Amino acid sequence: MKNEQISVCIIGAGRAGMIHAQAIEQIPGARVVALADSDKTLCRAGGRQLGVKLLYEDYRKAMEDASVDAVIVATPTRLHHDIVVSAAQAGKHILCEKPMAMNAAQCAEMIQTTGENRVKLQIGFMRRFDEGFRRAKEAVHRGDIGEVVLVKSLTHGPSTPKPWQYDVGGSNGPLAEVNSHDIDTLRWFTESEFSRVYAIAGNYRCPEARAEFPDFYDNVSLVASFANGMQGFIDGAVSVKYGYDARVEVLGTEGILFVGELADGSVAVCRGRGEIARPAVASWRDLFADAYVAEDAAFVAAVREDTEPGVDGYDGMMAVKVVEAGNQSIREGRPVCLNNETQ
Repeated sequence: MKNEQISVCIIGAGRAGMIHAQAIEQIPGARVVALADSDKTLCRAGGRQLGVKLLYEDYRKAMEDASVDAVIVATPTRLHHDIVVSAAQAGKHILCEKPMAMNAAQCAEMIQTTGENRVKLQIGFMRRFDEGFRRAKEAVHRGDIGEVVLVKSLTHGPSTPKPWQYDVGGSNGPLAEVNSHDIDTLRWFTESEFSRVYAIAGNYRCPEARAEFPDFYDNVSLVASFANGMQGFIDGAVSVKYGYDARVEVLGTEGILFVGELADGSVAVCRGRGEIARPAVASWRDLFADAYVAEDAAFVAAVREDTEPGVDGYDGMMAVKVVEAGNQSIREGRPVCLNNETQ
């Protein structure tokens, strides 16, 4: 497909789906030809915004469309498995947003089906494509801070969860919805797999969920050890109100490295009494807009050039395994080992 235009269907017309659609439109040799969403109003609004005429309420109809080469799956997590399997069986290449699926067994089936049908499967860990994160990874690889000892990753989101997200059994909670990126960041920087996790969590900012969903948490802390002896820490929160906050700290034997900051670097206002005020980053859509374009460009390149995606189904599955272990740790109040390791 090296000389052909890649035609993409966006499945899920919400915020993530639309940012992918806008990213695809910036990539030479790729275009959005269709949009699918069971919400008819949302689908039509997205179609008008994008100038796309092929609109499907049932994603399975999009799989029958011979003009579609690839799909981007940006639906709630519980739908990912069925959509990806259906797309693979229809011969469509797939970029699936994180979290990859509800459990590791579903992930394994998605990997098997895409492999059997020889289609690409890329997982939406866009931070790996962010310029700052990539420069930090290069610095670690060069040994600028010596050997890695500890990787900390923090994500705080300002939005109040949607009602379906309060059900941890149906959403896997903020560890999945928010901290999947942090989990992948730790794997990426340590170049190792999680060995043991211990997580604590609580609901501090979402009182409306407490009665019906007592297991829901809006704040989580997870400490981890890795197979290669490195250490990790994840700090996650939703409904923080103050802005979108995504930062990483990598401590080495000879130094330390920082990625990201809360403040939007565009404007700083100095006031009396020595005060300096800077606006906070409002949304992940603002902070990682360029990373989405780079991520989608890498997906298009993998399809066109028949190369393997840089972030594949295995990366997605390993993150889901950590989510499962972390939620188990929260429920049972104890450390949980991965990979059948003895405690």
